[in-house]
Amino acid sequence: MTYEPLRATRAATEYQRDWLKGLRAEITSGAQYAFVNADTPHELFHAMGMPIVTNQWWSAVIAAKQLSEFYFDHMQAIGYHERLARYSSLPLIAELEGDAERQPWGGLPVPSMLCARQSADDHQKIFALWAEKTGAPLTLLSAPAVPDPLPDWWNRARTDWEALYHGDRLDLMVAEFEALIAELENLTVRKFDRAEFASYMQAIDRQERLFEEASDLIADAPRCPIRISEQIPNVMIPQWHRGSDWAIAHARRFRDEIHERVETGVSVVENERIRMMWIGAGLWFDTSFYAAFEDSHGAVFAWSMYLPFAADGYIRADHGDPLRALAARVSAMNEQLHQPPWVNSWMVEQAKRYRIDVALMLIPEHDRFSGHGSLYAKQALEAAGIKVVEVWSDMVDKRDWDRDAVVDRITPVLDVVLHEKELT
Repeated sequence: MTYEPLRATRAATEYQRDWLKGLRAEITSGAQYAFVNADTPHELFHAMGMPIVTNQWWSAVIAAKQLSEFYFDHMQAIGYHERLARYSSLPLIAELEGDAERQPWGGLPVPSMLCARQSADDHQKIFALWAEKTGAPLTLLSAPAVPDPLPDWWNRARTDWEALYHGDRLDLMVAEFEALIAELENLTVRKFDRAEFASYMQAIDRQERLFEEASDLIADAPRCPIRISEQIPNVMIPQWHRGSDWAIAHARRFRDEIHERVETGVSVVENERIRMMWIGAGLWFDTSFYAAFEDSHGAVFAWSMYLPFAADGYIRADHGDPLRALAARVSAMNEQLHQPPWVNSWMVEQAKRYRIDVALMLIPEHDRFSGHGSLYAKQALEAAGIKVVEVWSDMVDKRDWDRDAVVDRITPVLDVVLHEKELT
C-alpha cells in the first residue's frame, strides 16, 4: 500500500504560500512589520494587526533554500564564535552579510520593531546587533526563572498556572506586555481591545483542543496514520495564525482526516513494527530523513513535539484575565520544551502515551539552551526503557549533517529492537 499524503497538508501549504505572497508584498512595499523571536507573545501582535516575521521561522526558510552553508561560512569568516546558536543567529548573519538579493524575498526591509524574550544567553545580543544594524527599535522581554519547577507541569498549567509559575513572575510579564501593547498602539495608531482579545484567546484554546484530539488519535492508533513530515506543517502553519477562523477550521480538518485514516486503517507502514520519536526542532533541510527506516525496519516516526505541545504548552484558562493567561502561556514555553526538569518527565509521559520504542534526540552542539539540557531527558527516557540515539547536528546547519553516518548508527539499534520484539 503506497502512502498517500493528507489532503489537509496540501490545503495548509497552499494557504501558507498564498499568505506569504501577501505578506511579502505588504512588507516589501513598505508596510510595517515586527521581527520577533519564536517565544514572544505573538498574540499581542496579531491582536493589533501587526504582521510579524519570526526569527526561527525565517531561519528555517533560509535553510530550506540551501543557503545556510554559505552564511555560516561567512559567520566564521567575519569572526563570530562557533558557539553561537545557529537556529537563532542565521537571520542576523544573513543581514550582516549584506547581499539582500541572495536572501529569500530579496531580503527583509527594516522592521518597525524588534522583539525578543531573554530566554537564552545570546538572544538579547543577537537582537541588539540586529537593532544596531537596522536602526529598528528593540523590545526585550524578561524570562524570570521559576524557583521550583514541577516535573509534571502539564497537569497544572492549563488551570492552576498562577501557583505553577508564581504570581510575582506573572506580574512582571504582564507589566512588560502592557508596555509592549503601548508601543504597538503607537505604531499602529490602534487601541488594544481587551474584550476582543479575551475572545481571541478563547479561540486559540479551541484550536489547541482540536490538535489535542488529533494527537490522541495518533497515539492510540494501532498503526501510525501520518508521517511527522506532515504532522509538522499541519500544526505549525495554523500555529503561526493561531486563533484565526482559518486556523481553527484547518485544525478541525486535520483532526477529522486523521480520524478518517484511523477508522479506515490507513497507515504510514502496513507492517509497522517500531515507533519512533524525533526530539527537537525539525530537520529543515532534510525532512525526507523521517522516512528512512520505514522499508528496512517498519519503523515510523510517530511523534514530534509540535503536535502534543499545542495542547500542553498553549491551553490556559483565562480566569477572567486573558493577558495574565497569556503570560502563563509564554512564561516557560521554551524552557518546558528543552530544559530539565520541565522536559524530562514530559518526554517520558509522551513516549509512553505514543508507545515509543526508540527516540532520536537532535542535539545542536552550538545551541546550549536547546541542546545540552536534552541529555537529562535522555537519562529519563532510558530509565523508562526507551532506547535513545543522540544526533549531534543542527536544525539549520547542513554542514554538520551526515545522513549516511546517522543511518549507520541508528540501524543497529533498530535491529536490536526488532530482535527483542521477536523474543517476546
